[in-house]
Amino acid sequence: MPRGKPLASLLLVAGLAVSISFAFAQENKQAEREAIYYRYLEFASYVKGGSITPHWMADGSSFWYAEGAPANTVIWKVDPKANTKAPLFDTARLRQALTPLLGHGPEGSGVPFREFEFLGGEKAARFRLGEREFVLDLAEYTVRQESAAAQQERERLRPRVVGRGFDGDILEVLSPDRRWFAAVGEHNLWLRPMRGGPSVQLTTDGIADYAWDVEEALWSPDGSRLVTMKIDSRGVAKIPIVDWLGVIETVEWAAPHRPTSGGPLRRTELHIFDVNSRQRVQVDTGTADQYTYVAGWRRDGSELMVLRMSRDFKRLDLLAADPATGATRIVLTDAQKTFLWGNFFNYREWREQGGLFTMLNDNQRFIWMSERDGWSHLYLYDFDGKLLRRLTSGSWPVKRLVTVEEKRGWVYFTAHGDRQRPYDTHLHRAGLEQEALEQLTSEPGRHAPVFSPSRKFFLDSHSSLDRPPAVDVRRADGTLLQTVARADIEGLKALRWAPPEEFTAKAADGRTDLYGVIYKPFDFDPGRKYPVVEIIYAGAMTTQVPRTFFGSHSPLAQLGFMVVLLDGRGTTERGKEFQDVVYGNLGRHEIPDHVAVLKQIAEQRPYMDMARVGVYGGSFGGYFAIRAMLLAPDVYRVGIAGAPLSEVYGHGSRVEPYLGLPTDNPDAYEYASNLRLAGNLEGKLLMIHGTADINAPFSQTMKMADALIRADKPFDLVVLPGVAHFPSGEAERYWFEVIRRYFQEHLKP
Repeated sequence: MPRGKPLASLLLVAGLAVSISFAFAQENKQAEREAIYYRYLEFASYVKGGSITPHWMADGSSFWYAEGAPANTVIWKVDPKANTKAPLFDTARLRQALTPLLGHGPEGSGVPFREFEFLGGEKAARFRLGEREFVLDLAEYTVRQESAAAQQERERLRPRVVGRGFDGDILEVLSPDRRWFAAVGEHNLWLRPMRGGPSVQLTTDGIADYAWDVEEALWSPDGSRLVTMKIDSRGVAKIPIVDWLGVIETVEWAAPHRPTSGGPLRRTELHIFDVNSRQRVQVDTGTADQYTYVAGWRRDGSELMVLRMSRDFKRLDLLAADPATGATRIVLTDAQKTFLWGNFFNYREWREQGGLFTMLNDNQRFIWMSERDGWSHLYLYDFDGKLLRRLTSGSWPVKRLVTVEEKRGWVYFTAHGDRQRPYDTHLHRAGLEQEALEQLTSEPGRHAPVFSPSRKFFLDSHSSLDRPPAVDVRRADGTLLQTVARADIEGLKALRWAPPEEFTAKAADGRTDLYGVIYKPFDFDPGRKYPVVEIIYAGAMTTQVPRTFFGSHSPLAQLGFMVVLLDGRGTTERGKEFQDVVYGNLGRHEIPDHVAVLKQIAEQRPYMDMARVGVYGGSFGGYFAIRAMLLAPDVYRVGIAGAPLSEVYGHGSRVEPYLGLPTDNPDAYEYASNLRLAGNLEGKLLMIHGTADINAPFSQTMKMADALIRADKPFDLVVLPGVAHFPSGEAERYWFEVIRRYFQEHLKP
């Protein structure tokens, strides 16, 4: 045997050993990454505390909240006037008083409940343990059990569920004088007396698809009148939801979440009922295609305020309706050449969160939010539509109006006032009668203030991507009194957590600053090359990049990816000019912006492997994930689209503010369609969709599949039978597993 052969054999064996060892190490590393990935899916469970739910007390300033695990709950009382915090209950005496009634000691070692109701001017507390209710005398610490009859009576006095809306259960609406519940039954409107007795049927003309509704019902301040809606959806096309899993397939025709672009809208009629006379009048809101919202009653009940948005979102009228006749007058009109507020205009959200239209207690004035100068700002009007004064100004947007303290002359609002960090949210106040503007919070990140009923104090819940959540008690002038909650993130050490990296880059125009974040693996090594996954939404309706602590993690990154999120031009919260880029141009600038940014940040970060780039998005993000694959196939090699849109004809109010009606702008609708681009697909594309989706109908994925088949392009598809737009439970877990496997298989971290 030649002398070289033994050496060659030894080298071969050594090489095999090294290869096997390397493969084994890689397998171990992948197992470790997947273990961390699953932990990151439960990220919130590793963060303890840092948030509270305040329950305000009778003095309008003090509050209580529950803290701790069920086994050792503490209920704290905070008195901002005295700047104190102490346990509300004597836990030992409470548990001792309960033991004879329970026949054993309460579970755990703390207060055995987290919710209760004060009685008798806060001299007693009623709480529930299991199916039993008890009342605690707070002076004597004696406990008695409530009778079954008393419990049943209270249950009868609670609002009942009368329907299901897009955002959850619809409840009966209680009148301010606590006499009546407004309810619907068999498409008609009823009044159920709170104190018992037969219900009163107010209408008999409701039918399927032309029915009465109490979701937006609103009582007048004295309870004598009720405004509610009759909704005509007979002309609106419905979506077939097929149950594929029965012995025989069945079909349910469901109302879509939004109308078809250019198709009939649901017609909303507003009616005002006089409860005593049982008479009703219809509010004159006009007859053209429009969106109508109940804005509220004037404080004295003399007029009902109504908002009327034109279908193209270019004109918004504030109407005042006479409750006796239904006649209306226009108080003011706001208009834009492009669009007002875009699809984000959902008045129920505005009304709940504050901002657009806020009436003052003097019944003479109101505050109006407008983008008329390019930035959302606050204006003071009287009810004749006369502008009294402008309250805020500057090249920054007001986000929402929080509260008004008329006696002291302050208007409190959140805004993006930091030009260096344009997405940070701070609490500000402006003078109601005089020129004054103050920023009341300072820590970077986002602040979510909640004012006490007295408006003398507020709770400031705040965090940032690298700063854990905390809750401060402050005076109305911003003076810090105490921190009542601060998150404990010690558990994150087990995840080897580090905050994401924030970055700024230029848009495709080379001028506009865009902001985003990069998430890195827990074992990040700058000497390695990592595949990149961009998580995209890009819709003009909202922003996507997280700015609070609970957005400071990405499970996907832990598998060995660099994960990128970006807010490009056309999105909200940066002023009108920034968002108007999307007007008439949906689908035109979004992907070029994202590509430009990816290339810029990769130039500065050699560990980002631009030869292995993936993209994932859901809903409108699914549309843009597909569009990224089709418009930039040289950049995006792997894409996953969850519940995607494929074209925009079927998405009504999500699209019409930006593109108008299809008959008016057919070229823009055609340009925005992904179907015509199917032949551009070069990489690996997976679509995931539930068959019971009414937000982005399953037909959207079927249309995209058909276009790809016609273009002879291979693709992958996962169908989730009976799953709606937002999967939950097993479907949600399977969804995340599909994403993990697909990116691991095709991007090979």
